[in-house]
Amino acid sequence: MYHVPVLLDECLNALQVKSTGLYFDGTLGGGGHSNAILSAGGSVIGVDRDEDAIRECSKRLSVYGDKCKIVRSNYKNAADILSAEGVMLDGAILDLGISSHQIDTAERGMSYRFDAPLDMRMDRRQMLTAEMVVNDYTEDELLRILYEYGEEKFAKRIVKNIILQRAKAPIRTTKELSEIVIKSVPNNVKLPQKRTFQAIRIEVNNELRGLDKAIKDIFSYLKSGARLCIITFHSLEDRIVKQTFNLLSTECICDKSLPVCVCGHKAEGKAFKKIKPSDKELSENSRSSSATLRVIEKI
Repeated sequence: MYHVPVLLDECLNALQVKSTGLYFDGTLGGGGHSNAILSAGGSVIGVDRDEDAIRECSKRLSVYGDKCKIVRSNYKNAADILSAEGVMLDGAILDLGISSHQIDTAERGMSYRFDAPLDMRMDRRQMLTAEMVVNDYTEDELLRILYEYGEEKFAKRIVKNIILQRAKAPIRTTKELSEIVIKSVPNNVKLPQKRTFQAIRIEVNNELRGLDKAIKDIFSYLKSGARLCIITFHSLEDRIVKQTFNLLSTECICDKSLPVCVCGHKAEGKAFKKIKPSDKELSENSRSSSATLRVIEKI
């Protein structure tokens, strides 16, 4: 299977798909969420920056004809895409994780399980690769990335050993980077490479910058009563989603010390409690364990 869609039933329940409805899937991936929306009778505008995802979904979803429009772009361009279409949405979804296909395709360089070129690009048209980050970024830049995006407490040791190794020869492969990380952290650390690989992947793909604006842009194209579902896989993404949803669903954002409201801010949405995968899903798909679904409804 190309990709197992996470929290699928929960997303469908939240979206309340209507046969006349139009839905935006900003992270098409293998098309699992879009396929379910289309099967329920909805229409979809599906977006992804990954050429493999576009190719797969163009084949898989072709049976739905003009009910499914596929665009190769970044969901952060949602405002331009939706403005050009001249539409309002009955719902939207973002699945911010990397797909099983991306992880399991060795040459993409996303996983430390394989010996592959240090690539990590979701959109292989872009210039910046993981190899460039590892070999060309300054020591301070690498420290920032590992601390900020990986929340890696052994960042100093890891970066020190990266600097020492690349002074001898460029670091070209996932195996080389993996070995540097392993020797930089204590032996009792589980999956020692996970945080470093995550941090570099986030930097390569610019995953966090502009996420809050993209959420607001997509939300602005929802009809009243429509919902936006966002699935995250690590605390940094989830924090941005939670804070943005809170802002959209809060009446007054003034300093609490002020006696009266002077901001004029009005709540535009209603945020729901976060949803985690069921025990059944966890038993069937271990990769869902870190997933969190947050939902907001336009009022």
